Amino acid sequence: MLISPAFAQGAGGAAGGADMLTSFLPLILIFVVFYFLLIRPQQKKQKEHKAMLAAVRRGDKIVTAGGIIGTVAKVVNDDEVSVEIADGVKVKVARGMISNVLSRTEPAKGGSDAEDKADEKKTEEVKKD
Repeated sequence: MLISPAFAQGAGGAAGGADMLTSFLPLILIFVVFYFLLIRPQQKKQKEHKAMLAAVRRGDKIVTAGGIIGTVAKVVNDDEVSVEIADGVKVKVARGMISNVLSRTEPAKGGSDAEDKADEKKTEEVKKD
């Protein structure tokens, strides 16, 4: 027998747990980097987009996911809006397909005509002074 058998050197029992931690440490660090550079900013962007879609109202100028620019003519329900893309041309668009709001309108006053006339008188008085 000219060839002697080779035996593997046994690892110590106490060093096995620490060795396992050092082998998983790079994977844990990669996950942390991915979380802060990719996952967290994407979640923030999704939250902002959802808030923007919830705030869409009549008169807002929007861009759809297909690139069509139009003005919101009517909010039909929670899932769709009616958009005027040209004079007299209205299309229904799913709210989720709105990619951007170009310009916002001021919120409508929720009062009666008498209150509106009183507000106009106050502004006229301020202008006179």
